[in-house]
Amino acid sequence: AVILAMMLPLAGQAQDWAKFGRFEQKNKEVSIKPRAVFMGDSITEGWDNQDPDFFTSNNFLGRGISGQTTSHMLVRFRNDVIKLDPKYVVILAGTNDIAKNNGDITLENVMGNIISMCELAKANRIKVILCAVLPAERYGWSWEISSEDAIRSIDELNAKIREYAAKNRLKYADYYSVMADENKGLKKEYQRDLVHPNKEGYLVMEQVIQEIL
Repeated sequence: AVILAMMLPLAGQAQDWAKFGRFEQKNKEVSIKPRAVFMGDSITEGWDNQDPDFFTSNNFLGRGISGQTTSHMLVRFRNDVIKLDPKYVVILAGTNDIAKNNGDITLENVMGNIISMCELAKANRIKVILCAVLPAERYGWSWEISSEDAIRSIDELNAKIREYAAKNRLKYADYYSVMADENKGLKKEYQRDLVHPNKEGYLVMEQVIQEIL
């Protein structure tokens, strides 16, 4: 009985692992073809929450879900991007993989998930904008990951994303360069914690992406 009680919550949590249901109703309510869908994690979700007018006034849709890794995003990419038929998809992904939110994963496999999203978009005539992973010195929920490891992994993943974008003639939104401090962390004036931007940080990101879009 004790074992069963311990298993029940886990079974409930596993019912919608990729969170297909999160935007199911909102997706049904989309009546105008969006200019861009922003696919991501809590950084994208926070962007939509802190500056919703940026999205509504530009006919953008935010499809960020807190805690998600590239594996989650790839699984829901068809429902939350392709079926909405946007002109662009803006992919900001990878920091939660580095934080090991879904367990250990190599940067090669993280990049593989990102490439798969790009290939799905291309097959459906959706233009891709790849984004640099934002700087982060530490992950408050994964404190066992050292600052050195976090910084090195972000640098390596960004190099892979930048190289893939250049090789495949994709636009690259370099948020990192304008938001990193001298220690390769997120500038204090742009953060609400070590990972997530504040409103001022999102305004900087908006300038970067608007120059591309």
